[in-house]
Amino acid sequence: MCMERVNRILHDELYQKCLQANADCERERIFCRHDMSHLLDVARLAYLRNLEEGLGIAKELLYAAALLHDIGRHVQYTQGISHEIAGAELAADILRRCGFDEEETAQAVAAIGTHRRKEIEEEPTLGGILYWADKQSRRCFACEAEAECNWPEEKKNKGILL
Repeated sequence: MCMERVNRILHDELYQKCLQANADCERERIFCRHDMSHLLDVARLAYLRNLEEGLGIAKELLYAAALLHDIGRHVQYTQGISHEIAGAELAADILRRCGFDEEETAQAVAAIGTHRRKEIEEEPTLGGILYWADKQSRRCFACEAEAECNWPEEKKNKGILL
């Protein structure tokens, strides 16, 4: 299946700059990073859950939202603006430039903007799946820095769920 618009995101100049800025800010970070490995883990987990639950969310839209959900991390580190807010703004421009229509862009931007709100975790929506996949992508059970992590124990992934 062709993922032409998703591949445009990967090659978008602003997207690449944001990924590099995130990497620069997280160079010394010992905890989970927000790199391509994390973004693809979130995309794949979201897509699997979408398939298993028969939600019918378009694959390309799921991947786009997942690849963009942490794009504002560097803004949070450097300006103190919550990354989901900064990321939603950055994502809107990238999505439009890469061929997503206004409805798709609005859905992805809303999901990115709410991907840290626990209350949406169980919702069968793009936002709910993105929240869930983001948390499930973390490998706390195999993390060398797990003992130093400030995540509450009940949030840490101690095994594989999907």
